[in-house]
Amino acid sequence: MAGHSKWANIQHRKGRQDAARSKLFSKLSKEITVAAKMGDPDPEKNPRLRLAVKEAKSQSVPKDVIERAIKKSAAGEGDDYEEIRYEGYGPAGVAVIVEAMTDNRNRTASTVRSTFSKNGGNLGETGSVGFMFERKGEIMYPADTGDADTVMMAAIEAGAEDVESSEDGHIIWCEDTDLNEVSNALEAELGESTSTKLTWKPTTTTELDLDGMQKLMRLVDALEDDDDVQRVTTNFEASDEVMAQL
Repeated sequence: MAGHSKWANIQHRKGRQDAARSKLFSKLSKEITVAAKMGDPDPEKNPRLRLAVKEAKSQSVPKDVIERAIKKSAAGEGDDYEEIRYEGYGPAGVAVIVEAMTDNRNRTASTVRSTFSKNGGNLGETGSVGFMFERKGEIMYPADTGDADTVMMAAIEAGAEDVESSEDGHIIWCEDTDLNEVSNALEAELGESTSTKLTWKPTTTTELDLDGMQKLMRLVDALEDDDDVQRVTTNFEASDEVMAQL
C-alpha cells in the first residue's frame, strides 16, 4: 500500500496527539467556513460543505465547533481565504503536494518555500509533480466493518472504483466528482466512515529506506505545523520493516 494511506498510521504512532488535534480542528473548521461561504450554508444543499462536516465529525470535532464555523460564514465573519496548491520534491526525490488556504499568498509561499529548503526538499512549479497523482475520493472504514468481500460488494454497488483492504482497515476509492454520492450510499450500507475526503492518489511511488522516511517525516511535520497548510500528500513507498522501525 502506498504512502498516501500509511501517513495517518505514522502520525498516530508518533503520539503528537494533543497539539496535532488542536491544529487539525482549526484546519477542519477553516474548510467548513470556506465551503459554507462558497455555497449554501445548509450541508444538505452544499456537497462540499457536507463532506467537510462529515470529515470533521469523523475526526471527533465537537458539534458546537462545527456549528460555529458555519455561522461564521453566514455572518460574513472571518478572513477571505484563497486556495493554493504547491508542488515540490522532498528527500530522495519524493513528490509532495501541499494544499493551503491563506489570506496572504506571499506569506504562505515564502513559508512553504523556506520549509522545503530547510528540510532537504525543493519547491517546484505548479504541475512539477502533479502528473504523478490523480484526484480521487477516499473513504476509509475500520477493519471490523466487515471482511474484504463484504466491503468490496458494498463499494461496487455504491459506484466506487477500487478497494484496498488490510488489517488496518478498508480504503475505498472513487472518482472525485462521485465522492458525495458514493459516500452516502456506503453510509447507508456500512454505517459512518472514519474519513471521507478528496485526496491526491499517487500513480507512481518512490521507495524510501528508514533514513529517507525519517527525513520525509520531518519535512511533512514542518509543513503541517503551518496554520495555512490544510494537508500534505506524498508518493512515498516503504517496506513493512521500515514502517515498523518508525
